[in-house]
Amino acid sequence: MPISPLFLPEEREFAEAMAVVNAANPFLPERIEAERRALGSRFTEKEADWNLRPPAPTAHPNVMAMIERCGLVWRRVASALKQGRQVTAHERALYEEVAGYWLYHSYATYFDRVILDSLSGAGDHGRVGFYAAFRQDFRASFGVFDADVSNAQLAELGGAVGHAFACAFQIRRAFHNIFQSFVGRSAPMARLRASLWQSLFTHDLGRYRRVLFSRMGDYATMITGPSGTGKELVARALGLSRYVAWESKRASFATDFARGFFPLHLAALSPTLIESELFGHRRGAFTGALADRAGWMEVCPPTGAVFLDEIGEVDPAIQVKLLRVLQARTFQPLGSTETLPFRGKIIAATNRDLAAEIRAGRFREDFYYRLCSDQIATPSLREQLDACPGDLVTTVQHVALRLVGPEECERFAPKALAWIEGHLGLSYAWPGNFRELEQCLRNLLLRGDYRPAGPLAANESDWTSLLSPGRLTEEEILRRYTRHVYQQAGSYEEAARRLGIDRRTVKSRVIAS
Repeated sequence: MPISPLFLPEEREFAEAMAVVNAANPFLPERIEAERRALGSRFTEKEADWNLRPPAPTAHPNVMAMIERCGLVWRRVASALKQGRQVTAHERALYEEVAGYWLYHSYATYFDRVILDSLSGAGDHGRVGFYAAFRQDFRASFGVFDADVSNAQLAELGGAVGHAFACAFQIRRAFHNIFQSFVGRSAPMARLRASLWQSLFTHDLGRYRRVLFSRMGDYATMITGPSGTGKELVARALGLSRYVAWESKRASFATDFARGFFPLHLAALSPTLIESELFGHRRGAFTGALADRAGWMEVCPPTGAVFLDEIGEVDPAIQVKLLRVLQARTFQPLGSTETLPFRGKIIAATNRDLAAEIRAGRFREDFYYRLCSDQIATPSLREQLDACPGDLVTTVQHVALRLVGPEECERFAPKALAWIEGHLGLSYAWPGNFRELEQCLRNLLLRGDYRPAGPLAANESDWTSLLSPGRLTEEEILRRYTRHVYQQAGSYEEAARRLGIDRRTVKSRVIAS
C-alpha cells in the first residue's frame, strides 16, 4: 500500500518557498519575492523590505507570519515522524528548512542581548545561558527521524546542535554589525549590504554551513572605494561577524567575537614599525626593541581578522612577507627564525588604482591576486543620495545620534538638515563622502557653521553643486576659483598669469580660502 505524502500539498508548497527564503541573500529583492511566494495572501506589502532596518524586538509582520506557519508545519510533521514514518531525502530537507527557520527566530532576541552586551564591553567572554533550552528545542525538532537513537547518533546530533547554535549566532551578528555600520534605503547601500553578506556566507549558504564555515580565513577580502566611504566600517563588520564555534564542554563560544578585529593603518607607519605591529619582534631586533612583543598576526585568533588599511601604500618588501602569510599562512617575527602560523583572516582596503600601481612596478601582481579572492566596493555618498535623496535625512540622524545621543538628536538633526539644504544645497557633491558629512555636523554642532575646503571645487560638477543654491558671495566665488586655478597651475606665478592678476592677490585668496 503506497505511503501518503509527509506534507499536505499546501504545506509542501510553503516548505519549498521557505527553502528559497532561507537560501536567498536577505538584502536582495529575491528574498522579498520568496517571502511573497511563501505567504501568498498573508503577505504584507507595507514596508516589506524589512531587511533595510536593523534587528528589532518585534519582527516585521511578514516575518512573524512565516515564523507562525513554520511552527505549525514542523509540529504536525514532527508528530508524524515520531511514529516511525519513513521519509524521502527531499521531504527531510524541506522539513529541516521549516524547522530551522522557526528555531532561529525563536532565539533571535536571546542572541540580540548577547551581541549588544559584547559590543558594549559587558559580554561574559562568550558565555551564554540559553544553550540548554536551544539544545532541547533542536532535539525536539531534528531528533525525530529515527525512533531509536543510538549513543553514536546522539553524539552526532550533539555536534549538530553546537554547529546550528554557532551558525544562528553568526547570522544574527551579521545583521547587527551590518546595520550598525550602514544606514539608508538606497539601491547602492542595499548592494553594499548584500555584498557584505556574501563575503560572510558566500552565495551558497548550504555549502557554507556544510564545509566553508571553518575555511573562510583562507580567503582575503579587498575593499575598494573613494576616501571617506566607510571602508574600515566594512572591514569591522566583516571581522566581527565571523563564525565562532560553540564549545559544549566549556558552555561557551570559543572566543568573544567583539575582541577579534585588529586594524592597522599602514600609511601612517614606517616599514619597520609596520612589520613590528604585524609580525611582532624579539628583543634586540632593532633599536628600542627592549622586550619580546607579539604582533597582530600572532594575537589574532582563528575567528578574528587583521585589517590592513591603505594597502596600496605598503613597501614592496612587506608585500612579499604578506604574500607569504596569504600563501603559506605563516610568518616570522622580526629578529626570529621561528615560523608561526596565522589562523585568522586578512582584510585589506585601498582607494588607489592597484592596476596602475602594478603597471608602475609599485605593487606586486601576485600579491594583488592573492588579496582579491573576495572584493567589496563602497559607493560614494553622492551616488547613494542620487539614488535615494531621503538617505540624507537617515544618514544625518545616524551621525547626530552618535554625536549627541538620542534626546538631543531630535533637536539637532532637523536644524543640521535645514542648514545643509540652505547653505550647501541638496545637490552638493559631498566629495569627502561620509567623512565630510560627519565633519560638517561636528562643525555645525560646535560653531553653527561649516565651510567646505577649497579642493571641493575641483571639477565642474562640484561647481554646479556650489553655485546652484545661489548663496555664494562674489568674494567666495573669486576665492574658490582662484584656489582651483592655483591647484591646477602648481604655483602662484602661473596662477596669476592664467588669471591675469597680481601674484600677491592669488596668494591672499588661496590663503583665505
